[in-house]
Amino acid sequence: MEAIVPFTDNVNDLSNENGYQFEFVCERCGNGYRSPFQRNKITAGKGLLRAFGSLTSSVGAADRLGNVADYLDRSTGSAAKDKALTAGVEAVRPHFRQCRGCGNWVCHEVCWNEDIGQCLNCSPSVADELSRAQAHAQVEQIKEKVQDVDWTADLDLTTRARVKCPECSADVAGGKFCPECGASLSPKDECRNCGTDLGSAKFCPECGEKA
Repeated sequence: MEAIVPFTDNVNDLSNENGYQFEFVCERCGNGYRSPFQRNKITAGKGLLRAFGSLTSSVGAADRLGNVADYLDRSTGSAAKDKALTAGVEAVRPHFRQCRGCGNWVCHEVCWNEDIGQCLNCSPSVADELSRAQAHAQVEQIKEKVQDVDWTADLDLTTRARVKCPECSADVAGGKFCPECGASLSPKDECRNCGTDLGSAKFCPECGEKA
């Protein structure tokens, strides 16, 4: 009976024709570790078969034999790949813990609560949660205190604000005159031609005169 091969659900197979390698990812933060690359011995043997075929003029047969052996060795379920997977799991095992609360595999360095023996999703760090709550409360208190301050004391709230100069279209950030051309930024209330109330219109709605 073949040996049982342990595996996890957080593994990605990075194996190729040259050998075996597996990537194990933390199911909480996404950080991961790759197992050491294990060279495929059959690939080396395949090269020897090709060399042998060149010497014996049996290149085709040697290539076919090497390809078949290589495919069987690298395919899922082969003894060589099972052995490589087992070695990969053992290589990264010290960096992971399986949470008994949710069953996820998480990295020990970032996502494991050593005091409780569970992942930080199931048993968050008290210090981390306290710090996060304090920061959140501080931001909320800042917002509340800012609301109590009169930020409009030095602003002209009765004159319609402009963001562009009516003469040169330059961007403006308040004030009474354009910083580019010196034109007045105060809106003209009456048409200089017929006296019609203009409001914020650029042209008189009655006679068409430019405001």
